[in-house]
Amino acid sequence: MTIPIALTIAGSDSSGGAGIQADLKSFAALGVYGASVITALTAQNTRGVTGIHQVPADFVSAQIDAVFGDLEVRAVKIGMVAELAVIDAIATGLKKWSPQHIVLDPVMVATSGDRLLAADAVEGLRTKLIPLASLITPNLPEAAALLNEPLAAGEAVIESQGQRLLAMGCPAVLIKGGHGQGAESIDYLVRDSGVIALAAPRITTGNTHGTGCSLSSAIAAGLAKGEDLETAVRHAKAWVSAAIAAADRLGVGHGHGPIHHFHRFY
Repeated sequence: MTIPIALTIAGSDSSGGAGIQADLKSFAALGVYGASVITALTAQNTRGVTGIHQVPADFVSAQIDAVFGDLEVRAVKIGMVAELAVIDAIATGLKKWSPQHIVLDPVMVATSGDRLLAADAVEGLRTKLIPLASLITPNLPEAAALLNEPLAAGEAVIESQGQRLLAMGCPAVLIKGGHGQGAESIDYLVRDSGVIALAAPRITTGNTHGTGCSLSSAIAAGLAKGEDLETAVRHAKAWVSAAIAAADRLGVGHGHGPIHHFHRFY
């Protein structure tokens, strides 16, 4: 048996709830072997981020080449990219190795509100990484920030923002509704062929640390296993919803605790 392999390119969360650690947990929980390229180290816990140490861009490149030079990577997830030089290194590496599936989670701000992307790097995200992605997965604030527009209110505006994000060069956009209101959390999968609304009950819990990282990783895991995009998104949303529902069982930390990646097992 050859296990499917997915690669996460992201920052490290020292408390284990988000970033590289959440991505690898998501891959493992879904039966995919996870490799990693670390773009930044964060001093972080469930209460917030107290420090960020950038990984030099040339070492990010070295990690990418080391992984692709040996492993048969079927899908890539990109999370925290931190700064423009790292964005350039990632874009160059992905063009060199041409993975089939790239899921880009445009991480700008942590759950705690701490900024994770330098202001001058946002344009690089728009012009250098989004056109390489198979799917981007912004939440409502990230979609608004990428477009320099107010936060979308209502389905019509969300779908309109999705269409404008498509125009940046990616074939699919998943705008996540976790920051919205109402009894349901609705994500919108926007493609040229149309829009699919994916609803799940909104779960009342403060333990949602790493939700966005885990969802994008779960989608990448599905793509690595050979699922088509819509199936991978549907399966990932159902899995993350269950992980959020089980989050209170963990009792990790004193702030925004992590979701329960291994809810199927314990």
